[in-house]
Amino acid sequence: MNKVVIIGCGNVGMSYAYALVNQKNSVEEIVLIDNNQTKAEGETMDLNHSLPFSPNHLTIKSGTYQDCNDAKIIVICAGAKQLPGETRLDLITKNKEIFKNIITNINNTNFNGIIIVASNPVDIMSYITYKNSKLKPNQVIGTGTTLDTSRLRYIISKKLTINPKNIHVYVLGEHGDSEFVAWTSGLIGTNKISEFLTPEEMDQITKEVKESAYQIIEKKGNTSYGIGACLMRITKAILDNEDAIITTSVYDYHNDIYISKASIINKDGVRGYLNTNLSESEKAKEEVSIQIIKNVISNNC
Repeated sequence: MNKVVIIGCGNVGMSYAYALVNQKNSVEEIVLIDNNQTKAEGETMDLNHSLPFSPNHLTIKSGTYQDCNDAKIIVICAGAKQLPGETRLDLITKNKEIFKNIITNINNTNFNGIIIVASNPVDIMSYITYKNSKLKPNQVIGTGTTLDTSRLRYIISKKLTINPKNIHVYVLGEHGDSEFVAWTSGLIGTNKISEFLTPEEMDQITKEVKESAYQIIEKKGNTSYGIGACLMRITKAILDNEDAIITTSVYDYHNDIYISKASIINKDGVRGYLNTNLSESEKAKEEVSIQIIKNVISNNC
């Protein structure tokens, strides 16, 4: 059975659950787990009432960690939310102990599927999840810069009036302030992206992408719909064995960190990743991301 367990029934967890209900997919059962059991029960009732209009045949229930035993995917959305003025890295102290408790509970089951981490700072939380779990590196995936890449393609599509599905350019590195756009390897259709955008326009778009989350948090208090859709995309790639290229946060064996790369995602989790062609300046930006994540891990993990 294609069973998905969602840990954390906040804005992100429930946006993801709602995407599972409304987008055609192969998920057969959704289980909601939250410290507030009453909230999990209420969210379950609300979601179940939308099932008559869902394109999927689903069972939805609130549950416990024992429901992880036969799950294909666990998605961790629990943790403190990013407040206005906070960076994603400011959340480490708040979320580290929460995650260790969650992983201990998962370890006490027979779970052997894929864990997707959505909570911030996602690169660090993914690393903590891997290091404290019984799973192999390919079985732990962070959402990474999936959302940043989606934001990038949306902004470019609006500027150029081109379908975002035909825009092939990635945000890589830390899911945070040191992330960078791999403009050098970017394509629109079959043409280099530099044929459509000037360096100044690229710089402005990069700035917009980086500032998007802060602006949304300032205006509405959280980001949820975009990341919910990204979680849906990663879930589909796993359950449908797609070998899809998605900019998830994955384990970098050489540096012993989690960082976003153009990753190949299938039923086993991370099959591998592409060595993206980068300019010298982009390589330097990648190295900055690597060192930031290394330093945070060294000081906090």
